[in-house]
Amino acid sequence: MAKNQEVERIAKNLDKMVHKKNTDGALDLLMELKNIKMSLETLQSTRVGMSVNAVRKHSSEEEVQTLAKALIKSWKKLLDGAEGKSEEKEKKKEGSPVRSSSTSNDSGSSEKSKTSGECPPTPTTPTSPTTPTLLPRVTSFPPAPVTTDNVRNKCRELLVAALQTDDDHKTIGADCEHLAAQIEDEIFQEFKATDIKYKTRLRSRISNLKDQKNPDLRRSVLCGSISARRIASMTAEEMASAELKQMRETLTKESIREHQLSKVGGTETDMFICSKCHGKSCSYTQVQIRSADEPMTTFVLCNSCGNRWKFC
Repeated sequence: MAKNQEVERIAKNLDKMVHKKNTDGALDLLMELKNIKMSLETLQSTRVGMSVNAVRKHSSEEEVQTLAKALIKSWKKLLDGAEGKSEEKEKKKEGSPVRSSSTSNDSGSSEKSKTSGECPPTPTTPTSPTTPTLLPRVTSFPPAPVTTDNVRNKCRELLVAALQTDDDHKTIGADCEHLAAQIEDEIFQEFKATDIKYKTRLRSRISNLKDQKNPDLRRSVLCGSISARRIASMTAEEMASAELKQMRETLTKESIREHQLSKVGGTETDMFICSKCHGKSCSYTQVQIRSADEPMTTFVLCNSCGNRWKFC
């Protein structure tokens, strides 16, 4: 667990360098990665391969490029080895019947070759599909459904434009068209129609993904930290930026404080008239909730009907 956290820390620092277009200090981080014994699980959970590949592309230092290539090459061997082991396990499960049939076929073919005088054909070994040269993305997404609906296609285009708001999609190496199709399909599957609810949900996704003040949401969707299903159902509060969440929390606490202050004690008076029952039996409390040079805020409570209001 500690190793995963260390690799994740380095990956985040590399991503920040790429985002700021300043790779000073990248060599030291790459040296740290070189000294860490990497596992396939760590590669998949931290996505450090994408970060190293992005630094290699953006750095002009030859040492950084060389070391990044060497790391990616070594991690690629680790991935190839894991794929080879899984293929061997599958062969072992189906090994016994295949061997018997193959041996019988080989003996039959050899007898035929002896009688006919022809050489038996050279057996061919199945080749596994080639893996990409670099290691920016380990997982693969399911294929996105195709649609001929003009409304749905237009919504997918708007989602693609929102995901491509800046250059993050190039750095991460995300397929924005594929991702947009997945998000749109998740929303369509919920409403089963391109009605006003469907369009409202899509508009909120598009506006939040395009928000320049909330790049973390867009990056999380592009790198897969937030899945297409999750972003399709998130509320406005969940998609909000950290700054906006903090502002909302502050306003909520202030509102609660004002409400509580208006209920505590108070001085009885007949200076105020209740807007509900028109009674004059009231209690008021004055509190300094704004800056010192501003007047105090008066909270009034009707003793007859319980109506509360703020008098400025």
